Amino acid sequence: MEALDVNQSEKTAGAAKCPVMHGSNTASGGTVMAWWPKALNLDILHQHDTKTNPLKGFNYREAVKTLDFAQLKADLKALLTESQDWWPADWGHYGGLMIRLSWHSAGSYRLADGRGGGGTGNIRFAPLNSWPDNGNLDKARRLLWPIKKKYGNKISWADLIVLAGTIAYESFGLKTYGFAFGREDIWHPEKDTYWGAEKEWLAPSDNRYDDVAKPETMENPLAAVQMGLIYVNPEGVNGAPDPLKTAAQVRETFARMAMNDEETAALAAGGHTVGKAHGNGDATLLGAEPEGQDLEGQGFGWLNKNLDGKATNAVTSGIEGAWTTNPTVFDMGYFDLLFGYEWELTKSPAGAHQYQPIGIREEDMPVDATDPSVRRMPMMTDADMAMKVDPAYRAICEKFMADPQYFKDTFARAWFKLTHRDMGPRVRYIGPDAPKEDLVWQDPIPVGPINYDIGAAKAKIAASGLSVAELVATAWDSARTFRGSDLRGGANGARIRLAPQKDWEANEPARLNKVLSVLEPIAAEFGASLADIIVLAGNVGIEKAAKEAGFEIEVPFAAGRGDATDEMTDADSFKVLEPIHDGFRNYVQKDYVVSPEELLLDRAQLMGLSGPEMTVLLGGMRVLGTNFGGAGHGVFTDRPGALTTDFFVNLTDMDYSWHPTGKNSYEIRERKSDKVRWTATRVDLVFGSNSILRAYAEVYAQDDNKEKFVHDFVAAWTKVMNADRFDLQ
Repeated sequence: MEALDVNQSEKTAGAAKCPVMHGSNTASGGTVMAWWPKALNLDILHQHDTKTNPLKGFNYREAVKTLDFAQLKADLKALLTESQDWWPADWGHYGGLMIRLSWHSAGSYRLADGRGGGGTGNIRFAPLNSWPDNGNLDKARRLLWPIKKKYGNKISWADLIVLAGTIAYESFGLKTYGFAFGREDIWHPEKDTYWGAEKEWLAPSDNRYDDVAKPETMENPLAAVQMGLIYVNPEGVNGAPDPLKTAAQVRETFARMAMNDEETAALAAGGHTVGKAHGNGDATLLGAEPEGQDLEGQGFGWLNKNLDGKATNAVTSGIEGAWTTNPTVFDMGYFDLLFGYEWELTKSPAGAHQYQPIGIREEDMPVDATDPSVRRMPMMTDADMAMKVDPAYRAICEKFMADPQYFKDTFARAWFKLTHRDMGPRVRYIGPDAPKEDLVWQDPIPVGPINYDIGAAKAKIAASGLSVAELVATAWDSARTFRGSDLRGGANGARIRLAPQKDWEANEPARLNKVLSVLEPIAAEFGASLADIIVLAGNVGIEKAAKEAGFEIEVPFAAGRGDATDEMTDADSFKVLEPIHDGFRNYVQKDYVVSPEELLLDRAQLMGLSGPEMTVLLGGMRVLGTNFGGAGHGVFTDRPGALTTDFFVNLTDMDYSWHPTGKNSYEIRERKSDKVRWTATRVDLVFGSNSILRAYAEVYAQDDNKEKFVHDFVAAWTKVMNADRFDLQ
């Protein structure tokens, strides 16, 4: 045997110490995106792949109906006051901690794209589980574990986390508005949700604004003012106390979370009527957040070696103290102290800016969170002072003080809205405490008729003279507003005929009015809802196009959609659903920093589409001639209106070359003659250039998959049309 080179032997010995190829499978250093950061990342379409789900095939919405609701609530109430040695409770009551857990789970919701919120239990995962604003909420989740363990699959983490705060409020004496079960857990971080571009926690908020003095200039779709915060900085704008400036940020932030001024004031007051903030120590001595903690930390973060089992010693936000005299009772104490005293700026033991009352009476001071024989100074944050100094918020607070019951009712409804905003319409609510009242923010829709002659209605539509493109585009526009993030939008309700949707540029009002003027009399004649007839008309168009391609097929249809009214529609909140881009119809309102193909992925993910579904739909929509304004970009066919595979065949044909003519425009030329054959956009051509999307496109370009294409298109189309039919799910 020959002797090894010394250096080679050392390398071999070193390598033998660890059999794992670092960076190849568990680290990020060798990922495709690390090597080619400008590549199109399709992960957003598959972030909740079934492979991550340990309960594949399990129907939570059916299982939760078998839950012993009364016993679960009783167990939660008992947990709130039962002592556990490993984590101290303020005043022997975990209510404040559980309210904060529920609040911060639900409070990440933002109206612009419907992402965030408590509907999926995403606070269990990074980055939310390690946000600075979520400090010590890992302990609240662990306190709930025995209850989750007991009830198992019948209660999701998402439901349990939100329920815990609601039960805590009831334990403190509030009559809540109700609670609905039905939130299903995810099993993997929503890593592709955009929370901001900052690379450090609590970076100055200036980066999120064109002008930080103008809160309305905050970058969309963001709502929180700094990376790692749920709402605003409680110490002031960028940590500088100024209640009036903070009030402006509070107003904008809560508006972006679907709350008006009255709801915002109620939430601020009701949220701080109970519990306390924690800053009685040095925040720099805390351990790393959960995702940065060492193995022996058991998944806990922010470990506090100076806690000594005392709630008084806890450090979370750095702000220290309770807001009210009786922090375990839901009363009017917040208003009594805020408006009953003048307040001066001071600092907590942890060095955070906060306010303390001037000349407070001893009996108005809350007792220590650990030792009831000691009284402590109450405090207010800059956001609390905003409720006092901002004229609009102050007027609302004075209204609440004049009518305590009105305040409690308003808060109860606002809390319900906060914790249920992303659950969708009332038909999805489960459980005995689910309220029966229809609320406008739930986007209510009446039940539609089902007993009408569908076949005769289809024949009438087919004979109407409307083109395939007009029928399909109108149905698509009606349905494409659906977003799975908060289950809003969709074809049900036919809100495309109401303000503001009827006037949206993307809906081509002139074409829309033409089509609706034909379909409305048909709906009236057959006793059907217009919502049904719009979808049925799209199906008629697809069946006709499939026949033109040589395939007889019936597109599935389920009657029963209803027609919403103006009174059922919160027009202001529907503005956020307006499509500013739609790659499926080759529409972009203007140039954006984000590329058109990335915008396409965002819309496809919100609609609940997979990569293959997105691909087949876009290719089919092109050959059907549904482009915005009738544009010819990407219509790679000589037979527009026929449901063929021509888009994919010609996209992948190497007899053609692509030539850019602008930022988002290309010419497709014949290689031999250099003759321009077609034009295209980036959204068209990415299906031939991106390796993953081209793999999907090649499937449909094959000679043996013409029929598969038609069936796959119809399946994806039906999924979009029925996305908001919760009565069928």
